Amino acid sequence: MTAEQDFAGRFALVTGAGRGIGEAVVHALAGRGARVLATDLTEDGLTALAGTYEGRVTARTLDVTDSAAVESLVAEAEAALGPLDVAVNVAGVLSVSPVADLPDEEWTATFAVNTHGVFHVSRSVSRRMAARGSGSIVTVASNAAGIPRTNMSAYAASKAAAVMFTKCLGLEVASAGVRCNTVSPGSTLTDMQRGMWTVGAEEASARGVVEGDLATYRTGIPLGRIANPSDIADAVAFLASDRARHITMHDLYVDGGATLRA
Repeated sequence: MTAEQDFAGRFALVTGAGRGIGEAVVHALAGRGARVLATDLTEDGLTALAGTYEGRVTARTLDVTDSAAVESLVAEAEAALGPLDVAVNVAGVLSVSPVADLPDEEWTATFAVNTHGVFHVSRSVSRRMAARGSGSIVTVASNAAGIPRTNMSAYAASKAAAVMFTKCLGLEVASAGVRCNTVSPGSTLTDMQRGMWTVGAEEASARGVVEGDLATYRTGIPLGRIANPSDIADAVAFLASDRARHITMHDLYVDGGATLRA
């Protein structure tokens, strides 16, 4: 089987699929033959995906913070479309604030999506995968989970929790033939990244990301470029595929060397 057919005959669930990395993951999996259930909080971005790849992509709204909604959609999807072979947790939100000014509500909302959402989806699909004796779960985290960042405590902490949760789940279900891995991107050209840039100075902001910022103790990117969403999606597709059949509980950094793998 060629890489272009890695997921032929397989069924995948992707959260946060309406844009950015999630959308790229849908294209990466469907482009390699998978049937994909693409989900996001709203229909924005999902409409263009629905019915693509010869009808292999189905789009549905989903609030990953709602455990009952997650369980209901997974059960409905498996009943209508067949057993899930792959699940990719991409849905995420970013909170940028010094700790001293961080409201309780913002901290809670960040964990609700980035950590609790990963738990809800992974718990639901792993139960079914383990019973069948196979499956792959990939969580998209962040390199911020492994290195301190100023003004990003909620985001970094929520992603670090998601990484460790995914590893613990991977240990529990390994004997049942289910693999659980994480991909930790660095700066990637998404709306989330652009939202941190200075309006009207996007080019300078992008250059600053690549060069780093001594004042905030942030290294630059040794490879000299900001990632495209497809760079992250290709890493996800690899870990979800049989090409990574002996890899589990792994955290793959895709950040151009930005964290120096600290």
